[in-house]
Amino acid sequence: MAMNPPDAVALPKPGHPLRKYWNILRISLTERLVYRADFFFSALLRFMPLLTSFLLWSAIFKGSGETELSGFSQNNVIAYLLLVQISRMFSSMPGLAGGIARDIRDGNLKKYLLQPIDMVAYLLSYRIAHKLAYIATSALPHVLLFYLCRDVFTTMPDAWTWVAYIASLLMGFAIGFFFEATIGMIGFWFLEVTSFLYIINTLNFFVSGHMFPLDMLPPFWATVLQGLPFHYLAYFPAMVFLGKKTGDELLWGLALEFAWAAFFFFMARWLYRRGLRHYSAYGG
Repeated sequence: MAMNPPDAVALPKPGHPLRKYWNILRISLTERLVYRADFFFSALLRFMPLLTSFLLWSAIFKGSGETELSGFSQNNVIAYLLLVQISRMFSSMPGLAGGIARDIRDGNLKKYLLQPIDMVAYLLSYRIAHKLAYIATSALPHVLLFYLCRDVFTTMPDAWTWVAYIASLLMGFAIGFFFEATIGMIGFWFLEVTSFLYIINTLNFFVSGHMFPLDMLPPFWATVLQGLPFHYLAYFPAMVFLGKKTGDELLWGLALEFAWAAFFFFMARWLYRRGLRHYSAYGG
């Protein structure tokens, strides 16, 4: 008996509800790869602020006269900042919340209502395609940067740590996407959300640990910020890779990360359904 080709099993069958979202992802990926040169050069330009951060921390350690600050050596800090770039590559969602709020305000939401397409699922497919294109096209400069800075990594993760690190990155993507989607849904109730989004994004940049390891804060604030979901967007994956989250602490962290991802998933879906009722009541 003839066997089905492998992709016939892996992909949703024609007519399957998920088939259209697979097609959206595939078409979006093709579209984004057209701009691969832009992705490549934008990745290079992002390294300039990183170089400035390296010089700043070098000056801080030199000025302090200490070899370690809050348990981090200078090499640890540089390695952390490099790994944060990878974390944010997965978790950052520029323009997502603002785009959702703008579609609601301008009436572009109707294009999802007139077609059998769920807005959140469509945007998720599109964002996955965007991330795949960005990772593929920026891999070379990132590999080169990590190779040049290889001496700051004193040890490499074992197999289990690699699994935990990749899981933390993927769940960081889920938290980043559904958190932004949740924030964007407030456009159903508020006409202008630009200032609010600016405040949220500015705070998020700080409390996620993008600028420095959260352990360098006073113990009370470090504990508070590590109890929020935002540290999973940058801080937590980097700490997993560096081996500073191990054993029960690592397992508990991954479990909480999954719980936060599930929370924002259901919150985004709930607000979308409530928002649609509100939107229809006022005629869009």
